[in-house]
Amino acid sequence: MSQSFDNDFGWNLEKSYHTLPEIFYKIEQLDNTSDPKIVVFNKQLGEQLGLNSEAFHTESGAQVLSGSKTPNGGMSISLAYAGHQFGHFTMLGDGRALLIGEQISPQKERYDIHLKGSGPTHFSRGGDGRAALAPMLREYLISEAMFALGIPTTRSLAVTSTGNPVYRETVLPGATLTRVASSHIRVGTFQYARQYGSIDDLRALADYTITRHFTSLIEHENRYLGLLQTVMKQQASLIAKWQLVGFVHGVMNTDNMTISGETIDYGPCAFMNEYNQATVFSSIDHQGRYAYGNQPYMAAWNLARLAESILPLLNENQDEALKTAEGAIGQFQTYYDSFWYSGMSKKLGLFQSNSDEMELSEALLKLMEKNDLDFTNTFIDLTFEKCNDSEVYQFDEFKQWKKQWEHLLKQQSQSKEESISLMKENNPAAIPRNHLVEEALEEAVEQENYQKWNELLKVVTNPFEHNFYEEKYTAPPNKSATPYKTFCGT
Repeated sequence: MSQSFDNDFGWNLEKSYHTLPEIFYKIEQLDNTSDPKIVVFNKQLGEQLGLNSEAFHTESGAQVLSGSKTPNGGMSISLAYAGHQFGHFTMLGDGRALLIGEQISPQKERYDIHLKGSGPTHFSRGGDGRAALAPMLREYLISEAMFALGIPTTRSLAVTSTGNPVYRETVLPGATLTRVASSHIRVGTFQYARQYGSIDDLRALADYTITRHFTSLIEHENRYLGLLQTVMKQQASLIAKWQLVGFVHGVMNTDNMTISGETIDYGPCAFMNEYNQATVFSSIDHQGRYAYGNQPYMAAWNLARLAESILPLLNENQDEALKTAEGAIGQFQTYYDSFWYSGMSKKLGLFQSNSDEMELSEALLKLMEKNDLDFTNTFIDLTFEKCNDSEVYQFDEFKQWKKQWEHLLKQQSQSKEESISLMKENNPAAIPRNHLVEEALEEAVEQENYQKWNELLKVVTNPFEHNFYEEKYTAPPNKSATPYKTFCGT
């Protein structure tokens, strides 16, 4: 593939997505912005990508990251995909986003450079294609927090104000987010190929995905079954990591599930305070389809849709293909349970995960839910032995549980210090608490004061730096009669 180098900005771009059949994308005309300015730029990520951070703080740099100008050697295409949204299949596509190139890093890794909020596209379905500043700042903050937590995720390179107003319920300042991802291939991309393309199109997409992400499968006896199995295992690992930090995605539609195993789309997401399986934040999830406790089941459901999409590739005999797909998907729960219980054991300082450790984990969660205990802080209090000094743990059931836990710790060959070290590595002290995120966004957008936002960003991108934070960053909010709600930010 030919590369185009840009020594000023550090662009080193390729266009491998152009090798796919044309049904998978549309070439777009850029939509000018009136006064683009870089609001925040991720210098560390820029350096990882081989980009010159300083060069982007110019008029030309802001034009590229706002979607007004194509980078040297880049492109401007919107990606086609479909998906099940809250269980209903529909045609979708990048309605307000552009893929502007694939950056080849100094380490020879390939990353999509994707603009969110850059204007209308062929897939806008009547929308204006724009994004407001607050949701873009929110995605930047939370996606970088997720990365610091060790959770696979798309990342945020920059937020650029456009100078154009965005009309929603009120007039809001517009902005674009520059998103970085291993790719933007989704379960919904495969659903689109199966529904609207030919078998050759479907095979081209699968082969491209394998070449881009899973080269070890190229010589696999059944590479497409290998693809399904690999994606399934990665998703099981991803969802377990979400659960282990109390992250609620909020909109687990099939178009928001990447084949690479990265978290994508931070619209109505939020972090849980009190542990509760039924926790829902999204204002449109009235039935709790994507509640915290349902996330593993919804991942399996989405993977079943992927399996349906690639049935023609699994076996020419569709009965055999279906049997193969069902066998593969049937392994999801086993993989998920393995990742989940292993992670829970580490959070409790236990170096192995057997039936005793599993029962102990489940018992703790039941106590947390019954007594409205804070998910993050309960594990921190156990890590730093604060439970004896806190009134919230002074009830008999918890004391009995704690004795059982301490008994298992003593049975291990590892020392107490080693257990505490393991807990410190697996229990973050700081998460993006919802009330703190809202306070920081309000001050940034309404007052153009980024002090709180920058301070919060520093805290949540160092989640395991214990004793580093002021108490306000680790304390849960005061209980409110009005549940916290999130919205699909536009």
